[in-house]
Amino acid sequence: MSSEKVHVEHCKGVNGLDKVILREIRRCSAEVYLYGGQVTSWKNAHGEELLFVSSKASFRPPRAIRGGIPICFPQLKSTGSLEQYGFARNRIWSIDLDPPPSPSDISHKAFVDLILTHSEEDMKIWPHRYDCRLRVALGPTGDLMLTSRIRNTNTDGKSFTFRFAYQTYFFVTDISEVRVEGLETLDYLDNLKNGERFTEQEDAITFESEVDKVYLSTPTKIAILDHERKRTFELRKDGLPDAVVWNPWDKKAKSMADFGDNEYMHMLCVEAACVEEPITLKPGEEWKGRQEISAVPSSYCSEQLDPLRLLLRG
Repeated sequence: MSSEKVHVEHCKGVNGLDKVILREIRRCSAEVYLYGGQVTSWKNAHGEELLFVSSKASFRPPRAIRGGIPICFPQLKSTGSLEQYGFARNRIWSIDLDPPPSPSDISHKAFVDLILTHSEEDMKIWPHRYDCRLRVALGPTGDLMLTSRIRNTNTDGKSFTFRFAYQTYFFVTDISEVRVEGLETLDYLDNLKNGERFTEQEDAITFESEVDKVYLSTPTKIAILDHERKRTFELRKDGLPDAVVWNPWDKKAKSMADFGDNEYMHMLCVEAACVEEPITLKPGEEWKGRQEISAVPSSYCSEQLDPLRLLLRG
């Protein structure tokens, strides 16, 4: 059997960590580590890497992997005994042997179902029982789809509240030549200004310094235009009303041990998230969130917006 017909391959990755490689017939691929339930690679039909992973990323538990698509659950900031961004990104997930039916993905052959459940150790810091399921699927044309389901399995009748994000690190050629469209005129919380609320005044978001903003009540479609590469990432989301935009820029990059000094120039985080209003589940209730990303050729002339923008607004 030729390698391109092997849609799902279980193998070992860096430092012997278990991973799954997804492949589609057009030679698109994705790589998912069971550590963190984390996508660490997404390549198009030309073998070009579309996600950023730092050259200094640690693949040694318990440190989270810097790059790809970390899963942030059950929180996004440090509170109490819970670590920043929660614990899902530095736990070992399992292959889900009894996943819920996903009729929308029935035509996709390259997918893997993962599950993370409560442990007695974790209940000391977050005293709840849950099932956190994740399906990572690669579409026939190379689209990357992540679907998460979180169920409250508490037996004591208690509800729980959580926040969630797909912390997607996109690989870009030159951050100064990147623009994000679809978030203009929206309110945002600026984490560099103590979470103060502002309204976006620009026609599109561009980058010339550190950015850490949470855009609120965002549309289901967002576009990230990489002018240098003439490529547009389309991010489509459901169940995740907010969007985080982050780049550490030079000063913060140099302070991060698992991040190269100049790597900020080649990455941008745009995260489908639920930040402002947390999700509350009663026992037996389930929440579902989804993110789909694709990469398409694009170009735009100076002072003219990419024509794709008209499609995105449809």
